[in-house]
Amino acid sequence: MKKLFGTDGVRGVANIYPMTSEIAMQLGRAAAYIFKRAGKRRHRIVIGKDTRLSGYMLENALVAGICSMGVDVLVVGPLPTPGIANITSSMRADAGVVISASHNDFQDNGIKFFSADGFKLPDEIELKIENLIETNHIDSLRPTATEVGKAFRIDDAAGRYIVFLKNTFPQEMDLSGLKIVLDCANGAAYKVAPAVFEELGAEVIPLGVKPNGTNINAGCGSLHPEVISKAVKEHRADIGIALDGDADRVIVCDEFGNEVDGDHIMAICATDMLRRNILKKNTLVATVMSNMGLDIAVRKAGGTVIKTAVGDRYVVEEMRKGGYNLGGEQSGHMIFLDHSTTGDGILSALQLLAVMRREGKPLSELAKLMIALPQVLVNTRVAEKKDIMTIPEIAARIGDVEKKLGSEGRVLIRYSGTEPLLRVMIEGQDKYEITTWANEIAELVKQHIGE
Repeated sequence: MKKLFGTDGVRGVANIYPMTSEIAMQLGRAAAYIFKRAGKRRHRIVIGKDTRLSGYMLENALVAGICSMGVDVLVVGPLPTPGIANITSSMRADAGVVISASHNDFQDNGIKFFSADGFKLPDEIELKIENLIETNHIDSLRPTATEVGKAFRIDDAAGRYIVFLKNTFPQEMDLSGLKIVLDCANGAAYKVAPAVFEELGAEVIPLGVKPNGTNINAGCGSLHPEVISKAVKEHRADIGIALDGDADRVIVCDEFGNEVDGDHIMAICATDMLRRNILKKNTLVATVMSNMGLDIAVRKAGGTVIKTAVGDRYVVEEMRKGGYNLGGEQSGHMIFLDHSTTGDGILSALQLLAVMRREGKPLSELAKLMIALPQVLVNTRVAEKKDIMTIPEIAARIGDVEKKLGSEGRVLIRYSGTEPLLRVMIEGQDKYEITTWANEIAELVKQHIGE
């Protein structure tokens, strides 16, 4: 069992275990030891971050740890998580590190790693890193003199990433004539995202582009789609695009301000790819949290949806194992494996805009491809992550609800991989009924294992 790593790296409140500078330095040392390749050349690890205040502290600790193991560091500063994956592979670095807590509040932070090919680490490598820290196995390994690592700042990283993103958009198209409201969540994409859409010809109304270290995700970004909805209506824009703090996910709204989530975006893109015969094995990979309406829409277009556990890493694992090229989550993480190795909010928005251009239709028309079944999600904070089905009262209530839903809905109970939360999701035909049932189950959870 992993002790430090969760479903997406190591996370926590900055300056409190495990998100301390001491642990960051140890993570740097352990990662440098693991990722050193054979040969006499100098080894290199890329480090990027979002705009959180604590990023400076953790960045310096990671640099110190990596350099202390005789590995050089390429520091790129604020850049989206998928940008770090891209820079890592394109610069032939040995690994990449991202300092970010994604959509969490500013006081949190996280550290996650990419391997040389730009993919997130498998569980076994994360366990190796933890084991090295726990056993102090590498404490005595300390290069000296010219063998100590150096740190270099890569000043053109943002430009490299912008060029990469623009090249994922069809060469025969541009975005001229489109007005886009773009919310960067005061996060890692605050510079690169506006540049990409503007350079492709769009008129951009930028929001959330003034980070101060503490305002990342604060009332803005993909967790607050109401912001772009209001702005789209005010500016009479064609689309609203909202990224999260590290820009690996995106939520959009149509020209009327109606939210279009990850499921709808996947339905639109999968249908388009099926039509053009480029969706590999005619299959889309989604998670168990995706709405049943997505399955219906893709099936109607001639495709299939397969489901994984929640977490974009599990989606990517299934895509690589099965040879698929499109997958994602309702939350807005989408992976276009023909272009990128991980979820990329800007890239996903570009693929959606390409469908709009190709079809000559507004987003509101395209979104009609999928009709979502009513879905309710209730989060409850917990003191411990106990197996819910071992608590008789809760298990019995879940069973009752499942019987009432029958084949026209479902109940999904899962713990968050990054926070002390239990998520109760119910899908069914009657919004009032499923809301009532979800709240009842959440209340029982609160009574038994709530904080």
